[in-house]
Amino acid sequence: MYRSPRNDAGIIAVSKPTATPWHTMAVSDVGRALATDLSHGLSPEQAAARLASDGRNELQRKGAPPPLAILVSQFRSVVVAVLIVAAVVSAAVGDVIESGAILAIVVLNAILGFVQEYRAERAIAALARLTAPRARVLRGGRAAEVPAVEVVRGDLLLLEAGDLVAADARLVDATALHAAEAALTGESAPVAKAVHACAADTALADRTSMVFLGTSITRGTGRAIVAGTGMATEIGRIAALLDEASSGGTPLQHKLDQVARRLLVACLAIVTLVFALGVLRAIPPLEMFLAAVSLAVAAVPESLPAVVTIALALGVQRMARRGALVRRLPAVETLGSADVICTDKTGTLTLGEMTVRRVVTASGVYTVTGEGYATEGDIFAADGSRAASAAALRALLTAAVACVDAELTTRDGRPSIVGDPTEGALLVAAAKAGIARTALEGAMPRVAAIPFDSDRKRMTVIRRDDGATRVFVKGAPEVILERCTMIRTDEGVVPISERARGAMLEACALLAADALRVLALAERTLDGSPAGADAIERELTLLGLAGLQDPPRAEAREAVERCKRAGIRTVMITGDHPDTARAIARELGILTGGDEVIVGRELDMLDDAALAGRVRSAAVYARVTAEHKLRIVRAWKAQGAVVAMTGDGVNDAPALEEAAIGIAMGTTGTEVTKEAADMVITDDNFASIVSAIEEGRGVYDNIERTLAYLLSGNAGELGVMLVAALMGWPLPLLPIQLLWINLVTDGLPALALATEPPHANVLARPPRHRDAALMDRHFFRRIVFVGGLSAGVTLAAFVYELRSGDGIESARNAAFAVLVIDQLLRSLGARSATRTVWELGILSNLRLALIVVASFALQIVIQHAPVFEGIFRTEPITLARTAVWTVIGALPFFVLEATKILTRRRR
Repeated sequence: MYRSPRNDAGIIAVSKPTATPWHTMAVSDVGRALATDLSHGLSPEQAAARLASDGRNELQRKGAPPPLAILVSQFRSVVVAVLIVAAVVSAAVGDVIESGAILAIVVLNAILGFVQEYRAERAIAALARLTAPRARVLRGGRAAEVPAVEVVRGDLLLLEAGDLVAADARLVDATALHAAEAALTGESAPVAKAVHACAADTALADRTSMVFLGTSITRGTGRAIVAGTGMATEIGRIAALLDEASSGGTPLQHKLDQVARRLLVACLAIVTLVFALGVLRAIPPLEMFLAAVSLAVAAVPESLPAVVTIALALGVQRMARRGALVRRLPAVETLGSADVICTDKTGTLTLGEMTVRRVVTASGVYTVTGEGYATEGDIFAADGSRAASAAALRALLTAAVACVDAELTTRDGRPSIVGDPTEGALLVAAAKAGIARTALEGAMPRVAAIPFDSDRKRMTVIRRDDGATRVFVKGAPEVILERCTMIRTDEGVVPISERARGAMLEACALLAADALRVLALAERTLDGSPAGADAIERELTLLGLAGLQDPPRAEAREAVERCKRAGIRTVMITGDHPDTARAIARELGILTGGDEVIVGRELDMLDDAALAGRVRSAAVYARVTAEHKLRIVRAWKAQGAVVAMTGDGVNDAPALEEAAIGIAMGTTGTEVTKEAADMVITDDNFASIVSAIEEGRGVYDNIERTLAYLLSGNAGELGVMLVAALMGWPLPLLPIQLLWINLVTDGLPALALATEPPHANVLARPPRHRDAALMDRHFFRRIVFVGGLSAGVTLAAFVYELRSGDGIESARNAAFAVLVIDQLLRSLGARSATRTVWELGILSNLRLALIVVASFALQIVIQHAPVFEGIFRTEPITLARTAVWTVIGALPFFVLEATKILTRRRR
């Protein structure tokens, strides 16, 4: 487990490492194994020797690639290679502006990719910041405060409420000690700690004999002997997992690489054929070469990366307005293709705040409304009537306020609790009935308290009330009930009967069956001065039971249902107790039918193949560790799923890094989780994730329809040139005309298409399969059909003018005008493959409408203004002929719109 330090200057060496886990060993055995005096701690000399031998108590990671290597790797994409070739070709034909624009796009994409990868290096730095800056230790019999990085194995940590634990340590003694471990284990409530050893197979969340680096002490005091520092801690193991995790790239990145490869091969083949045919037809080689390279530039949709970036950036802006902040642009599209959401429970599906949900007294069962620590809410009886004035209920809530140490406060404008969350929940429930702690403290000043510990399972507070001494007790129901001789009803206090005792035990069982944590509350007025806790806590009057839970968010159930309708599987992964996880999952609709609940201990017995065989039937995982979460994500990925992983704790970070998209909680999430994530949900609400999925699907639709528009236009241009070469006709379009068409029809209209808002039905269809290509057979047929229409009307105009005897310049003018008009009008119809322009509304994408009008006007100016005649080889034409060419250019648009209507009717 550890290497032994040097034995310098008489320093006692640590015993040889043992395979026995620290949490299973007796305290004395741990002391011997670590060569530590349990009364005096290490001497300063021992601590110095161990620090020199073992190193500092800090997290490390394997060497990261240098920044230059990260930057160079951004230029290895096939898309980037195609763009660089296009830039060189553009420069070769004299179009310096377009060449510069293409290179600017390449550099911008490289910078974005560099920033994304460099950001990942900061995740481990955030983990390191979890180490407490200083720690209190016992050295040489004296308490000392030392930098946390200098804590060593064998040090005795001195712990009290408010401390951040500086290392993994085995408890030596503990008094009412509780630790908040949600960030590490997912356990929503603070864990009561005890000195006695645990079984070897005890889950991390249940190792009550240990405290862990990065967790915090919420109550009590204790001492613990440090058993692991730095990378040998549980958080150190998570840091190592974070280093190993890899999302493997996004579906969009893979699809764009596929498209680029296919385009490269197809364009080179067609351009080479056109060049060869032109030379064979005796066209001058230089002229044919310029035409071929111009055609190559036109055939490559160099605006596609810019379109993708714009589409993703606009999606980011819309998602930010809906509570989701994107740290990495491709994550927008990836979320849209997700078919599995592995979500943490605490703080994501639930509020992460303990809440009293039900109260039981001898006079009735009451439901408490409201969420978390907010005091808005009410208390209702079983018949639906408001019940805050019921006598027995008020007595119970008064006792709840009387025997807590927590404080209800506000932090960053949100209700918050200082102290134990369970006690905070009792304060909030009382506040909903109008019972405030400040008023109670003034009326009943506190005299003494008997603290909670794991053996007594109860806490008592003694208060003075108008000369009388009153005792208020809360604790485990079975412990409190056996000490009660009376019970309070709305009519007063009466002796507790066996029937009443049995009814309370039955109510306790029912609350526990609903995964509520149950507390019993009792009181007593003291006669005289009983000596000792046992005497004080007898002959109590039972007030009732309080059932507490970290409740589901109000919006979470509807969000889960929306995921189901969208074909997305929701899987709960939590470190919480399986009964609690099962109850919450059922309430939210995650656990239904034959779905399985798998516990972490069972996961340990499954190899990767066995887990892959059961992953689709498991809806809930409970009592899991960071390693378990990572394995679950990998098992889903092995099934071909696009996995989104949500979380807020340190133990979620490796799985977030491994998933196709990691989603961190903005309010409750640790800094480590946010650094590892691709997206941060600002309101910690699962419903915001579903809204982000909607935006993600809309972004992909925009990219797909823009790609279809670009390639259809390019196919039309290639078709015009190829057919002309095959038929032996003169070149229908000159190089400068091809470049202009490429600029005016590919650039701005394509960017405007990327601004299309998500259509209403995006969540009514299943997610795309991650292996589905952007250019499948249907997509290819659509490109060929649309490109054929464009080429057909362009060649028809060209041949008609050529044979009319007006000369080659007039024929090229016609082809030039018809092709531009065709592509501009087609951009309006490209907004949807199923809905017509009139159904969508032309002004619903105002940017595109304005661009089409402006580009159309510019084309008319080019073909009528004498200043452009020498540049574009045009000649003045009549408005009547312009009108004819416009009608011809509009024919493909009307055919495609009619096809949408006919296709929809057939379906």
